[in-house]
Amino acid sequence: MENVGRAKGFAVQHPVVSYFTLTFAISWLGALALVAPRLLRGQAVPEFTGILMFPVMLLGPVLSSIVLTYAVDGRPGIADPFLRMGRIRVGTPWYILLLVPPVLVLGVLFCMATFFSPVYTPNRFIAGISFGIIAGFFEEVGWMGYAFPKMLQNQNALGAGITLGALWGLWHLPVIDYLGTATPHGAYWLRYFLAFTAVVSAMRVLIAWIYTHTNSVALAQLMHATGSLVVFSPTGVTAEQEAQWHAPYAVVLWLGVGTLAAIFGKDLRLQSNSA
Repeated sequence: MENVGRAKGFAVQHPVVSYFTLTFAISWLGALALVAPRLLRGQAVPEFTGILMFPVMLLGPVLSSIVLTYAVDGRPGIADPFLRMGRIRVGTPWYILLLVPPVLVLGVLFCMATFFSPVYTPNRFIAGISFGIIAGFFEEVGWMGYAFPKMLQNQNALGAGITLGALWGLWHLPVIDYLGTATPHGAYWLRYFLAFTAVVSAMRVLIAWIYTHTNSVALAQLMHATGSLVVFSPTGVTAEQEAQWHAPYAVVLWLGVGTLAAIFGKDLRLQSNSA
């Protein structure tokens, strides 16, 4: 009981550190447990088994948010993230903004297909949006339902968004070789991982910007879904080419982040000029 009390006290005093520690532990250990039998036998991990690690990892963000919400905010706090998931009356312009990620992806890929190689022609794997919907539903309960509001207690929205985005990219580490179409990434693994992390970090700031204006976890979940790269990711690219198209897409997204920061400031909100 004493150890439980200490753990709860630490969670109350350090909610953000506790959240990411627990989230990474659940997700990474769950993924490791799935592939451990093959690794112990010295066998390669099949692509399908690698893909199965991802739904296991989804347990980390959502379970950690529920456990720590109860520990930090008590039983009444459990309902709060789910109430914000029901916040859907936020105005039409915010829903239109959900189209920004797919439009930018298509723009980058069409430009690369036109000026570099037809291999970058966008795919039309419409069913792939289901992957983004599932991931967005579970992950955002933790990322925006718990972690981001806690991070705002000690950081501005821009800093919190960038930090959360970087950690979000790192969270994908166990499954990074099974993401995209040119898997495994081989010698270009690190280049792909850095480009992918740059993309999701910028996306997280865009999600944070929307969230600061709407307080809607539901909108964060939808933005996560529309930002899924699997729908338009070219199918014929090599590992090198996949990293190459992620890089300019990341640049475009970060230009958008810079524009938002210039207009809205570090709090990602317009400040009132009234005295």
